[in-house]
Amino acid sequence: MFVPKVNEKLLEDLEVMGFPKARATRALHCSGNTSLEDAINWIVDHENDIDIDEMPLVDVDVEVESTESFPISEEIRIKAQSLREQERKRIEQEEKRLEREREKERIQAGKRLLEAKRIAEENERQRNLSLRKAEKEEEKRARERVLQKLEQDKLNRKFKQGLPSESQGTVKSSATKPQKEKKLNPVYTTTKAEQLRECLRNLKRNHQGEDARVRRAFQTLLIYVGNVAKNPKEEKYRKIRLNNPLFLDRVGSLNGGVEFLELCGFERTGDFLYLSQEKVDMALLNSAGFVLNSAMTNPFFGVLSTTHN
Repeated sequence: MFVPKVNEKLLEDLEVMGFPKARATRALHCSGNTSLEDAINWIVDHENDIDIDEMPLVDVDVEVESTESFPISEEIRIKAQSLREQERKRIEQEEKRLEREREKERIQAGKRLLEAKRIAEENERQRNLSLRKAEKEEEKRARERVLQKLEQDKLNRKFKQGLPSESQGTVKSSATKPQKEKKLNPVYTTTKAEQLRECLRNLKRNHQGEDARVRRAFQTLLIYVGNVAKNPKEEKYRKIRLNNPLFLDRVGSLNGGVEFLELCGFERTGDFLYLSQEKVDMALLNSAGFVLNSAMTNPFFGVLSTTHN
């Protein structure tokens, strides 16, 4: 493919008038290389062609004789000036359109940035609220433990002094044979769940600075407890070898790991921790699972606890 040969004089005149070389070449080629007027008239008729500013190509390179430049009439000058003005306006309009689009994109980017900032701030606020809530719950449990201990001390003192507890009502006399007075026993208010929770707190306190190791121990204990709860009849889940390297690394070597399993019902039998099927307590295992989940998800677990004697 070749660029067609056009009248060089006419091409030069069109370029002097301000037309791009590709547009002038296409106009001369398509109008027959006859005159400036024909070329400009062609430009006027085809100014909206999408390829008007693309250099035309033809199969054969045809030589066109160069002729003298035609005189440029006033009409041709006016048409050329009009075309240049139209092209200038078109370029200005296109630049304004592009600037509007860029401004819209800047506005949209600003909105997206503000929305992302708002979401991040809201997430941070929710996280802080959750942490404060967890802290208040832990403080509440700590106060409850103090009150329980005070109540327990009060009951134990009454027991040592031979006084009846407040919960023991006065038995009215009747005509029937009086019942034999029962021996008073101390009332213990500490629940099994609280013992499990306190065991995990002690484990965490005994291994301060080893958060990853403590968390892995909690996760492993949860697996042991969960396996028994899901498969209470399967002996393989109720029997743990104490010298198993994996068990020793994750649970057995930590102060409090074996004790937690014993609180769940496991008993030491030789080289094993064993939980007999008849001693499987589903409520206790569920409570143990809840306490372990709390220990892993509550960042204040064990931090605000009151140390018991």
